Amino acid sequence: MTAFTDGDGRPTLGDFIDVPGVYSAGRLDRDSEGLLLLTRGKTLRTRLMRPDIGHPRAYLVQVEGIPDADALQRLSDGVDLKDGRTRPAVAQLLDQAPELPDRDPPIRVRKSIPDRWIRLTLTEGKNRQVRRMTAAVGFPTLRLVRDQIGPIGLDRLSVGEWDVVSGEARAELLASLREAEASSRPERGRRRPGRRSLG
Repeated sequence: MTAFTDGDGRPTLGDFIDVPGVYSAGRLDRDSEGLLLLTRGKTLRTRLMRPDIGHPRAYLVQVEGIPDADALQRLSDGVDLKDGRTRPAVAQLLDQAPELPDRDPPIRVRKSIPDRWIRLTLTEGKNRQVRRMTAAVGFPTLRLVRDQIGPIGLDRLSVGEWDVVSGEARAELLASLREAEASSRPERGRRRPGRRSLG
């Protein structure tokens, strides 16, 4: 669980992280794996979790079946879900499976149906969004690993490991957030070229 306590006694961040006073800036559901940023800074945490700031998050997604060009284009253009249309994304079919540790428990595999990996980069975080998107285009998610948040990547961290973000990487993250915030603001007060305001 991407929290430090759980009333049902399930494993939490507290079983792996012994640093006091940090909180997760984001979440992963119980069936998902990968990168999670922890911070002491409430302002940074809020900025990372605001749904209106479109900072990129990339996922390695193992899907059932082999997505064709049409499915990848639909993922890229945006998919209609029950809670609205997703923002445009970047969807890439990977030539080979990424090097990842074995999953525990392992995913279900059907010998009669092939599977492939895609890399999907989103700028929003609807509930279980990646799984719902791939299912909507006909390729259900088997395994989901978040491998990048803005400029910060999973790199060589193994399951349950953590590391301190360097000053340079933190500066890059803040710059990325500023850029995302600027592009998320509605344009106000801009006049069209060649027109004068009256009155």
